[in-house]
Amino acid sequence: MLRLLTSGESHGPGLTAILDGFPAGVAVDKKYIDAELARRQQGYGRGGRQKIETDEVKILSGVLHGLSLGSPITLFVENKDFKNWAEKMSPEPVKTKIEPVTRLRPGHADYAGVAKYGFADLRNALERASARTTAAQAAAGAVCKQFLANFRINISSKILRVGGADAELLRQKIDETKARGDSLGGVAELRASGVPVGLGSYVQPDRKLDGRLAGALMSLQSVKGVEIGLGFAAADLPGSRAQDEIFCRNKKILRKTNNAGGIEGGVSNGEDIIVRLAFKPIPTLIKPLQTIDWKTKKPAAALVERADVCAVEAGAVVAESIMALVLADVFLEKFGGDSLTEIQKRL
Repeated sequence: MLRLLTSGESHGPGLTAILDGFPAGVAVDKKYIDAELARRQQGYGRGGRQKIETDEVKILSGVLHGLSLGSPITLFVENKDFKNWAEKMSPEPVKTKIEPVTRLRPGHADYAGVAKYGFADLRNALERASARTTAAQAAAGAVCKQFLANFRINISSKILRVGGADAELLRQKIDETKARGDSLGGVAELRASGVPVGLGSYVQPDRKLDGRLAGALMSLQSVKGVEIGLGFAAADLPGSRAQDEIFCRNKKILRKTNNAGGIEGGVSNGEDIIVRLAFKPIPTLIKPLQTIDWKTKKPAAALVERADVCAVEAGAVVAESIMALVLADVFLEKFGGDSLTEIQKRL
């Protein structure tokens, strides 16, 4: 029902998101979207790109006088750095000879991209594969968060660990790593509160809420693991300690624990949905790793462009947006309706 299509390159003119299937009559606040884009740019350990960009959204369609129209919502985030890359990233032919990028970066999509599409220049792959493109997802997710807020569904995140250390040592750990020319990953936790019972389904595998969340979140750059509720820890416990016992008080179903992470049998059970994500370290390093030159196949040092030391905080913000998109989709799937008023009546 709800579909998101994004486009744009890291150093191109900008990034576009088209959100289709969004209901009419929902208040869409540009300032809120801009605030979410700002959150995505923050976090200790971010690189020099954030000093150049001050992301703001331009709403190009689907919203009139602050309310959604039910037609596709088009969001555009300008890349201010494009002015420095106008010739290299020009969609039109240029007379100047552009030197191709040929030194593969371990951990990036460089090799897979050129091997798949037959490119000679790695930039043809790395520009779209860049995490800069998540600005479009963050903008679209901010719109979905505003929809969900009408039903008191709130999505938040927190950092649990960075480089194996507790979040309290985040700055110290990042400073030490930066001095070594290295990078760090970490673990973030997402929480969706106020989610009603019955989102998702157990009748087909592709309709299970946990599967849809895990698949969507694994698509985020650097995410290499997703767990819901107890996750991997459940494998080490007996069933008597892993399940959430059920009680009833004043005709209300209660749980004393939430080991299931708010999802049972692929369906939301009314508890908070809790998801943890493992982010691998940023693969671009100030002290580059060993690689080869794609053109000559000879040993070389990996390409180094601006990069973060740690982007787990920013990644968590984008993950919130991805979760918002999935939850908005399954919410509309269950309750239907073309306008906010109609959905509220059905709920």
